[in-house]
Amino acid sequence: MSQGPDPAALDRVALAALTHVADGMTLGLGTGRAAEAFIDRLGEKVRRGLRVQGVATSKRSEELAKRLQIECVELDQIHRIDVAFDGADEVTPELALTKGLGGALLRERVVAHEADRLVILVTPEKLVKKLGTRTAIPIEVVPFAAATASKNLRNLGGDPVVRRKADGFPFVTDNMNWILDTRFEPIDDPERTHAEVRRIPGVVDTGLFVGLADVVLVGGDGSVTEMR
Repeated sequence: MSQGPDPAALDRVALAALTHVADGMTLGLGTGRAAEAFIDRLGEKVRRGLRVQGVATSKRSEELAKRLQIECVELDQIHRIDVAFDGADEVTPELALTKGLGGALLRERVVAHEADRLVILVTPEKLVKKLGTRTAIPIEVVPFAAATASKNLRNLGGDPVVRRKADGFPFVTDNMNWILDTRFEPIDDPERTHAEVRRIPGVVDTGLFVGLADVVLVGGDGSVTEMR
């Protein structure tokens, strides 16, 4: 298992992300360590008077935001999302992403799609030449179809494994689905692979996010760089 990101680097990139926030905005609040670092820093700004509202991509992120006094709303209560902030598990030079190790890939895609801009927060170990290099690709499936989806993923060259909790039972998403963490060879065409996997009956979404990120902020040693 790869080493987790440097907390200091996550804090630096979270602070840099705040420069993309203005008073009165509606924000997408992602899931995972980078997103939580951003929510923590956003909460400090809210306590100092910043007025924003957030659409959370998971129950975990919503609970954190509410603890920090950030107003949370549902998608049916708003007309648009100004900016969504989220992390990623892999980022290519073309800004293609692998997402979903936090288990919220479907809601993250919905929020990213509805946002005018998507800002991704990562640390340098997440940068890869091709998706599938450092992590399996999370694929959300309805439980009924887990076995047949796994068979069809193997036919596409994947090696799927049902994600499980520490007690051995399957991990269940906020949407009451399962996740198949699927190893592929490094992926040459993630958009095509996403489309092929989505055609499998019972697959709800994949962790391959192509053409969605507008900006990637990379928190390194003492600095933050920007990819566009």
